[in-house]
Amino acid sequence: IFIGTEAALFYGQHMRDIDESYPYPASTSPYLYSSTKCEAEKLVLRSAAPDFAALSLRPRFVWGRGDRTILPEILRAIDQGAFFWLGGGRAQTSTTHIDNLSYAIELSLRKGRGGEAYFVTDDETHSFREMISRYVATQNRSVPDNSLPGWLGRFLGRAMERTWRVLPLQGAPPLPGFAAAVITRDCVIRIDKARRELGYRPVISVAEGMRDMPRLAA
Repeated sequence: IFIGTEAALFYGQHMRDIDESYPYPASTSPYLYSSTKCEAEKLVLRSAAPDFAALSLRPRFVWGRGDRTILPEILRAIDQGAFFWLGGGRAQTSTTHIDNLSYAIELSLRKGRGGEAYFVTDDETHSFREMISRYVATQNRSVPDNSLPGWLGRFLGRAMERTWRVLPLQGAPPLPGFAAAVITRDCVIRIDKARRELGYRPVISVAEGMRDMPRLAA
């Protein structure tokens, strides 16, 4: 089971009400994460054979207990005074709680069809502003109102990546171009195929997942 992502289909566009029929990009995505995820998934699905079931699960915005990426990075940006909403945080997004992803993996081991990809989400849609604000609130914190237009965030992200490639600067750019693009574009996903073929349904809601979040260690 390959843990894929909707990012394999992303080259900077909105993706609204999509399912597994949504095509891969016609050419290489400008975002390295997207292009590598795309090629990796294709390799996995092509490797499927009668005696070897290989499939891909595509979660979106994985969150919940044990998160070591999204929530810690947001809190760090807030602490450093470097957090800005892009486009007001209005872009709509699907999400996938880690418990729902784990359940989908269990189902895939028993029912998944080789050579197939399956979207798995919480089957809810929220704006980035709502989702991130609620996520940060689980730590008794709040998100500042600082905001930049979406187009400006995408421009700055591309400019920073080029600067970091040219100059011998340490670490990653503070606003990667991929991140700026993803959080200013809608990504709303249908999970009909996973429901039909895997018997998947979310086992935890976003509200329940928020209530279940522990405080992160300082």
